[in-house]
Amino acid sequence: MAGAAVAEADVRVVFVTGTGTEVGKTVATAAVAASALRAGLRVAVLKPGQTGVAPEEPGDVQEVARLAGPAAPAADRLTLRELARYPEPLAPDTAARRSGLPCLAAEDVAKEVAGLAERHDLVLVEGAGGLLVRYDEQGRTLADQARAVCELGLPAEVLLVASAGLGTLNTTALTAEALTARRLPLLGVVVGAWPESPGLADRCNLADLPRAAGAPLLGALPERAGRAAGFPALAAGALAPALYGHWDAAAFVTAHGAHEVRHGTG
Repeated sequence: MAGAAVAEADVRVVFVTGTGTEVGKTVATAAVAASALRAGLRVAVLKPGQTGVAPEEPGDVQEVARLAGPAAPAADRLTLRELARYPEPLAPDTAARRSGLPCLAAEDVAKEVAGLAERHDLVLVEGAGGLLVRYDEQGRTLADQARAVCELGLPAEVLLVASAGLGTLNTTALTAEALTARRLPLLGVVVGAWPESPGLADRCNLADLPRAAGAPLLGALPERAGRAAGFPALAAGALAPALYGHWDAAAFVTAHGAHEVRHGTG
C-alpha cells in the first residue's frame, strides 16, 4: 500500500495553500490529515495565522478536528496548533497591524514546525488565502515560512488546493511559477470542491490543471464534503496514494473529464 510506504519514510512537512480564498483549503487539510491517520501515521496540523475569527470562536484547526478527529486511541496521534489569531478577515499582516497584535515571524513558524516534526510523521501547515499573502511588515509569506523550514534542514513540500472552474488555470500557473522561483517543490494539486453538476470548464480543467501546475492532480474533494457523514472514508476515496488515499486520477478524468475534439483542416 502506498500510504504504508510513505509512513516508513522520514517526516513529511506539507504546506497547504490555495489559488485564493474559499477554495477548500481547510477541508483539504482535514482530508489529508484524516487519510494519514487512517494509514497509521502521527499527524500534526498547524495554522500559523488565523484571521477573521474572534478569540472565543472555533477556527480552522477546530474544523480540522471536527472533520478528521479520530476516536481513541487514534486521537493520540493527532496534534493541532494555532500560533496567532486576528479578529478581522484580512491578510495576516494587515489584520495584525489593525488589531495592534504582533505579526507572525517566518522563523517562529519554522521553529514550531521543527518541534512538531520531532514527534510526528506528517506535519501539515495550512496557510491563509494564497501563497503570497503577507504575514509581517517585511512582506514575508507562506512561501517564506516554507523556505525557513528548509533552512532548518527539513524537507518542505507545497500542496495547492484549486477551484475547479474558470480562472483556476491562471492562478494555478502563477502559484507554480512563484514556487519554482523560490525553489519550493509543488507536490500536486487537489480540487477543493468538485461540483455535483460540473460544467465544461470544470471537466476540461481536470486535464489542464496538471499542465498548468507542472505537477500531478492528487485529488478531487466533492462539493460540500465538509458536511458529509463519514468524512475520513470520503477523504481516502478522494485523495491519491501520495496523500494516503486510494483515488485514481486517470479513472476520475476518464469518467468526469471532457474529451477533446480536434477538427481537421482538410
